[in-house]
Amino acid sequence: MTPALDIAPVRKSVLVRTDAASAFALFTSGIDRWWPRTYRVGAERALSNMTIEPFAGGRWYATLDDGSQHDIGQVLVWEPPQRAVFRWEINARWTRDPSLPTEVEVAFVELEPDLTRVDLEHRGFGKHGALHGEQMRDNVLNGWPKILALFAASLSTAN
Repeated sequence: MTPALDIAPVRKSVLVRTDAASAFALFTSGIDRWWPRTYRVGAERALSNMTIEPFAGGRWYATLDDGSQHDIGQVLVWEPPQRAVFRWEINARWTRDPSLPTEVEVAFVELEPDLTRVDLEHRGFGKHGALHGEQMRDNVLNGWPKILALFAASLSTAN
């Protein structure tokens, strides 16, 4: 077996005006309120619902408008309100591939009672090889800031 390449993780942060527990809850159980509706993995159907099951071993999946469910990954670590780690089973071609998972860790650092820094790290791209690993990294490097901005904006409408 070929060893994984060393491709740098993607690290992004956003400051949100809420406590860590509220930020954690919205990021996880409230993900359907802010996740982009343009999601397309496994089918060319409209996204109906995005779900993260709230426990280690739980699923992260999309439900499409036809009722079909498409796994995105799995909850590896569930430590509310400090952090969650997810197994991401989407490859550089935006199809599901459980044989080449990466990891997404999200930490919630309360700086003040109503100010939390949300730190996201997406790692493990080297498993995909040089070409696809770098392509995957570039995809999420451009995607996570937009997704975190949607998350932060949803907090201003949630309060």
